[in-house]
Amino acid sequence: SAAIILAANLDIRAAGPLRQTLLNHDREAVILDASKVARLGGLCLQILLAGSRDWRARGLDFSIREPSPAFLEALELFGARPALTPALNEGAH
Repeated sequence: SAAIILAANLDIRAAGPLRQTLLNHDREAVILDASKVARLGGLCLQILLAGSRDWRARGLDFSIREPSPAFLEALELFGARPALTPALNEGAH
C-alpha cells in the first residue's frame, strides 16, 4: 500500500498533482493522511470522491486517515461526507 500525505492547501493548483499521485498508485491500496489539510477545494474533493469510488470498485483499500477539522468541515459544507464515509478513519485529533 502507498501512504500519501495530502497537501495543506488542496486548491485548484493542487488538483493536477493530486490526480497524478493517485494515478501513480492505481494498482495498490492507498492511505491518505489528511491531518494537515487546511483547505479542501471542490476539484480536489471530486478527485478524492472519484478515487474512493474507483479503488472500492476494484476491491482495493482507499482510506483517509486523521482528517483535520478543516477537511471534515469542507466535506460537510460540500455535502460530501456520506460519499467519503467508507474511506474515513477519523482517529483522534
